[in-house]
Parts: sequence; C-alpha cells; structure tokens
Amino acid sequence: MSDTAAGAVIVISSHVVRGSVGNRAAVFALETLGHPVWALPTVVLPWHPGHGRSTRLTFNETDFDHAIDDLIAAPWLSEVKAVLSGYFGNAAQARSVARLVTALREKNPGLFYACDPVIGDAGGLYVPEATAEAIRDHLIPLASLATPNRYELAWLAGAPLEDNNAVMDAALALGPSRMLVTSAVPMMTGGIGNLYLSGRNALLAEHRSIDNAPNGLGDLLSAVFLSRLLSGMDEERALQLTTASVYEVLARAVKRGSDELTLAADASSLSTPMAMVQMRRLLHPAQRRKK
Repeated sequence: MSDTAAGAVIVISSHVVRGSVGNRAAVFALETLGHPVWALPTVVLPWHPGHGRSTRLTFNETDFDHAIDDLIAAPWLSEVKAVLSGYFGNAAQARSVARLVTALREKNPGLFYACDPVIGDAGGLYVPEATAEAIRDHLIPLASLATPNRYELAWLAGAPLEDNNAVMDAALALGPSRMLVTSAVPMMTGGIGNLYLSGRNALLAEHRSIDNAPNGLGDLLSAVFLSRLLSGMDEERALQLTTASVYEVLARAVKRGSDELTLAADASSLSTPMAMVQMRRLLHPAQRRKK
C-alpha cells in the first residue's frame, strides 16, 4: 500500500516510554500497514499504570488547544484521511479534538474519524467522569467509527449490557454508523468476541480467551481495523483479519512470557495474520424489529 493510497492518520492518545499501549501501539500498527502518522500525545508516562505508579507528564490545556490550532492550520492537511483518538488526560482535550475533527471535515467532508473511548473496564471508570462525559457528548456524535469495550459502551449508553442483543441496541442508540465493541458476550465456550454493527452488518468475531493479557489490545485493534476500512476492504473481511491480527499478537506475547505486546517482533501478524477466527453473522436489530 503506497503512502498516497493509504493516507495519513492523525493519532491522538497517551504515550508511554516503555511498552506498547496508546499511541505506541496505534502508531506502530498504522505505520506497519503503510500509513504516514501524525502523532499527538495527550499525556506521557514512563510505563502503563498497570505496572505500578510513575510520573505523569501532562500538558497545559491552553497549550494543547494551541497545538490543535496549529494542526488545523497546517499546510499539509490534504495528506490526512483520518483521525484516531484514544486516551485523554482531561475533558478539555476531548473538546479540542472535537474542534479539530469539525475543522478538518469542513475542508474534507470525507474525513474518517475513529473514536476509541478509553474510559474504563469491568472495574468501572478510570478517567474522571467529566472526561468520559466530554467524550460521550462531543466526540461520539462526530465518530465514523467507535470502538468501545462492552463496559465502556454500557457507561456511554447508560444501560447494563448482559447479552449481545442489548449490546447492539446500545450501539445503535449511541449514534455512530459503525461500532466495534470488544469484550462482547461470547457464543463459544472459553471464548471472547468482537461485535461489529453497521447499517448492513451485525457480525461477531470470536477467538479463545487468553488469561493475563498485556495492555494495549484495544489501542491495537482500533488502529488495525481503521486501516482495513481505509483500504476499502469489505467489513466482514476487515473484522476477521483485524481480530486475527490482535489475537495472534496477544498469543505470541503471552507465549514469550512478556508483560507487554511484542509488536516489533510480531509485525507480520498485523499485515498477514494466520490465526483462525470464528465468524458469526447475527440478527441485525433492524431485522429483529420487523418480526
């Protein structure tokens, strides 16, 4: 894939010095798949908080907003085909990125915006509620694609999601035309699933669950799936290949006993994954309501 065909992606998320989470995972994946990347960190950490406490480097809200102004005025904006956002250090950053996406769409109505609402997991929110609300209120409505995990979607939708019908109903109610929900309810024993819903498809991609998974899988999945969609790949094939890539990277990292995803060693898994993925076509909510 040539740089011109792939298009540049602006990636806005956290940066760690050691590890493969946030921008470190997303930028590596997108560049491996042929995309030039403009990377803007929201916070800088020595390592993922799951490894223990460390110094958190933050940006002044006004300075971050001025950097957004610079991007809006950049002379190279014709290169940019997509924006991907992940973790935010505060609510003001989310509002600034909403302004960026809106401004870029005025110049390029076809701009693709992927919002990975990195706000929490099964244990609840791990960002301030004001930040989660800013993502919900300012970014989700702009998203071409949102990639929450099931617990994030439950918080965003304000409803418990005990089965995949509830997941799909919440995804439709939230608004983005494409929604990829990780940690969906599996149909295979000992599995874990990614549920994708669009106007045309309701798909579940499943693989075997692996314990003690390193962090960064959601960041990686969002970036790889975005790349597949930007390439014009069919949605079902894009979901299958993306799920296979992420599962293969995870399995190989765990086999090595690594506490981080080993992306540099497993770059081939991003472009040509070999892992098997169980694909299921679900009853779309629109079809369910006709009955």
